[in-house]
Amino acid sequence: MTNAVTWFEIGTDQPEAAERFYGDLFGWTFRTEGDAAYRIIDTGAGPIGGGLRDSGGTHPGYAIFNVQVADVADACRRAEAAGGRVLVPLMRAANGLTFAHLLDPSGNQFGIFAPPAGN
Repeated sequence: MTNAVTWFEIGTDQPEAAERFYGDLFGWTFRTEGDAAYRIIDTGAGPIGGGLRDSGGTHPGYAIFNVQVADVADACRRAEAAGGRVLVPLMRAANGLTFAHLLDPSGNQFGIFAPPAGN
C-alpha cells in the first residue's frame, strides 16, 4: 500500500501550507466536515486516513505517523524540493526495510519507509 498510513493527526498553525506540502508530496486531498479547524485527510489508499488540526498557534505543531513509499530516497528528495528537511537520512535495516525521518515545512516530524523487496 504505497503512500498509506494508519489513522494520524497533524497539528499546525499553518494548515494551508501543510495541505500544499502533503498534497504535493503524496497526492493527499483534504476536506472540511463540520469544524473548519479540522480537515479530514484522504490518502487515496482505502479507508485509512487522518486529520489536520489548525492549532491556531496555541501549542507546538505535531505529527506522528509513518508513510509507506515506493522509494525512500526519491521521497526524501521530493520532500526537500517541497520545502521539507531530512532529519534522519535513509537507513536500511538488516531485513532490507528502508526508512527515514523527515520534517515538513512547519517542523513536524514524520517517518517514511519501504518494505523489503518481495514483501
